[in-house]
This record gives sequence, C-alpha cells and structure tokens, in this order.
Amino acid sequence: LCESTRLGIPAIVASNPRNHVTTDASVGLSVGVTSFSKWPGELGLAAMRDFKLTRKFAETAATEWRAVGLRKGYMYMADLATEPRWGRVEGTFGEDADLASNMITQIVLGFQGTKLSPSSVAMTTKHFPGGGPQEGGQDSHFDWGKFAHYPGGMFDFHVKPFKAAIAAGTSAIMPYYSAPKGKEFEEVGFSFNKAMIGDLLQGKLGFKGIINSDTGPIEMMPWGVENMTIPERYQKALNAGVDIFSGSADPTTLIEVVKKGMVSEARIDQSVAKLLTEKFVLGLFENPYVNVEDAVKIVGNKEAVDAANLALRKSIVLVRNDEKRLPITKKTKVYFETYFNSGRNAAEAIKVSKPNYPGLEFVSTKEEADVVLLWLIPSAGGLFSSQGSKIDLNLSANRIDVTHVNEILNAKPTILAINYTNPWVIGEIDKGKASSIIATFGTTQDALLDIVTGAYNPSGKMPFTTPLNQAVVDANKSDVPGYMEGPGYGLFAFGHGLSY
Repeated sequence: LCESTRLGIPAIVASNPRNHVTTDASVGLSVGVTSFSKWPGELGLAAMRDFKLTRKFAETAATEWRAVGLRKGYMYMADLATEPRWGRVEGTFGEDADLASNMITQIVLGFQGTKLSPSSVAMTTKHFPGGGPQEGGQDSHFDWGKFAHYPGGMFDFHVKPFKAAIAAGTSAIMPYYSAPKGKEFEEVGFSFNKAMIGDLLQGKLGFKGIINSDTGPIEMMPWGVENMTIPERYQKALNAGVDIFSGSADPTTLIEVVKKGMVSEARIDQSVAKLLTEKFVLGLFENPYVNVEDAVKIVGNKEAVDAANLALRKSIVLVRNDEKRLPITKKTKVYFETYFNSGRNAAEAIKVSKPNYPGLEFVSTKEEADVVLLWLIPSAGGLFSSQGSKIDLNLSANRIDVTHVNEILNAKPTILAINYTNPWVIGEIDKGKASSIIATFGTTQDALLDIVTGAYNPSGKMPFTTPLNQAVVDANKSDVPGYMEGPGYGLFAFGHGLSY
C-alpha cells in the first residue's frame, strides 16, 4: 500500500503493550499474553524494585518488537495510581512519583536506546499530565468520567514521571481525554488544552517531540469542547500543540480547516516534519521490512524467557506470614484452587490445578489436603464495561464469592494469593484465618509455586497502598498517594514486602 503511493512514505506500525500477563487485555489497553516473552504486569515490574531488570525487560521486548516490524509503542503509562478506583491502575507503575520516574526512565532507554535510531522502538509516553486523579475514579473514555481533579494540590507530583520520560528522550507524549477541573485550569480535554500542551509540556518542560492525541478526542471524547464544530475542534487541538490525531480522525476535514484559513499550512508542516523525522531516524525509509526467519528465532527465545521468568518471581510480594506457614515443606498435600470469575457462575470460575511440581502432591479436594493454596483473581469486568456507577473495591463487588473464600479459610490451613489490578479492599475475608497472604500483579502458576515453596525467596514490595476499607477509598483525595493519606488509611503500605 505504501509503495503504491506517490511519495512512498513508509507506514509505522504501532501497538499497545504485548509482553505482560494482564487481567484486562482490552483493545486500546494491552494486548495481553502473546508469543512474545511473558513478563509481569506493569505493577509487577514496579513491585520488583529492580531497575536493572526493568531495563533488561525493555531491551528484550524491543528486540522482539523490532523483529516483527513493530516500531512504535503506545506506551508506557507514566500515570500514577493515586486514585485506587481508577480502571487503569493495572497499567501504571504504582502510586509513587519517584518510583514511576525511575521505571519510565529505564523503559524509555531500553526501548529506544540513549537516542532514537534504526535499532529503536519509539515510545509514546502517556497520558500527560497524568490520568490518575480521576473524579470518583471514573475514566475519561466516558462522559461521566470526563474530569481530572486535584483536591490535594498534587498536580506537580503527577507531572514528575513525564519529566523523567522527556529527560530519557521519549519520542512522543500522549495527552489524556480528561478535562482538568478547577478554577486555575481551562476545563477542556488535555488534547485541546494549550496551557497544558503548549505552555507547560512544550514551553516550561521543553518537550520537542511528537504530541500524539489519544484515540478519538475530536468526535468521541470532546470533553469541554462539545459545543464546538468538528473543524473548530481540530483548530483548537492544533493550536494547543497536537501533531497527530489517533483513531477516527478524518484528514479531509483537517485539510478543509487549512483551506478555510483556520490553521496555517506552516503549522501543519511543523507536525509533518516531526512525523517524517521519526520515520527517517528509525530507518524506515531505508528498510521498512523484516526478516521472517530472524523473527521466528528472536520472538520468545530462551534468553528472553529466562529473564522474564526471573521477573515473574521477583514481582510477587509476601504481605503476611503471621503463622510462618510459608514456605511449605516437601511432601505436603496441596489443594490448589484458582478463582477467576469474569462474569460466569461461581462453579465455572473455580479451576483446580494439579501441576507436576517437584516435592508437592496436589490433590483433587480440600478435604484430602494438608494445606489449601487459593489464588483469587478479582475482576472489575474491564474498563469498557463501566456504566458510571459508584466504584466499590470490596472483593464481593469484583466477582469474588467471599462466602466461598471464608468457607475454605475456616476448613483448612490456607495460603491466600490475591492478584491486584487495583488496590482491593479485603476486609470481607476472615482476618484471623488469612494469616498467609501473597500479592501478585500478573504472574504465572509456576512462579507462584516457587514463592510458596521457597524455591525463590520473595523480595517484591507493594507498588501502592491497599485501603483499609471502602470508607477510606470514598474519602481519598484522588491526586494524593495512599502513603500520604494519613493514619488509618492503609492495610498493606506502599513498599511493604516480607521475605523468608
């Protein structure tokens, strides 16, 4: 198709993340498990607290991406998980600006190198100036979640990881759909907001790269500019600093905007120059093709898988071991149940596993077992199932049958593993019986078993604070991290993690 055009300008093939174990693998968020090397979710990478291994992840993933012709990533999220109800917490590096800054630095340098080149995968760091502090935790893909707000006055805290991305050389930055709420801001979506893009991002922060709108702000999420015509929305976004419109944008309308004199052709040339420069520097004009045989050898190769397997283990956090039940000893009889309810009935949500794991005997019923390993994988149903109703982080509100969990806890000594895509509220669980708790953030069964048996000594640290109850969730300041919310807020603190 590109070769058939007058100028033969090569396409750049972009993707969202595709190297992670994720619960909400939705179009526009994360591709989920593929034939690429399989790493922890972004929260899990942050839980490792291993920046050298994070760099290794990014370099490894970039090699796989390049091999198949993926040369640009709509990633990674520099947003902070300060609002525990937000549906995109899973894609962040946690609630702390310094941790996220360190992670983003290694990610950008790993994918791009110290400067953009033919060996790079170009990064699009998102979502400026931080999509985390959403009003009520609602997401700005929807009308009912259009506003970001800063009740704690922490706007600069959210900008900090983007400063790190700029310093590392990120090729592009993506503004979010949200409109900032408050008298000090123009209440229009960030892609239309000149104070945020032109004055802050390009002016004060000195970013010279590509401003890439999120998908569909012109027609689908025109927050704050609903009363403008489509051409007027293009005009406002271009004047704010946007260089490329993702998704349903219509070039014919954009051309009409120029012909009518609403935007100068020189302004369009500025953006075109940026977009072409990226393709030239990536070497796509010289060679846009891939070697299929090399791709087959590179994707999911042993070195990549070995590094990923280490990360999967380092990402797991031991948060409670009151009775020293962990690690479990050899010859123990284990009933291993995974509870993942994606909207099905409870019976279909339960999966009993009997892996061939050395030293342990896996049994078919809890009655036969010495110990139960129960892995809960709560699900809010996915971002795009949102209806705008109040967000509840209790396990029972996120497809976990708490009665079933407590029956197991009261029947047998139980090791409870919980997969966190949000900071779940676990107060419905019988605290006295849940004396051994493990936190996962997208990992594998084998990695979990290595932690449980002590084959790998747990070393992960929590990437966010888990709330004590739903009342503190409802009262939280959306732009303030949990560790700053004050006493009485948290159950498991940011940075908490035990070892054997």
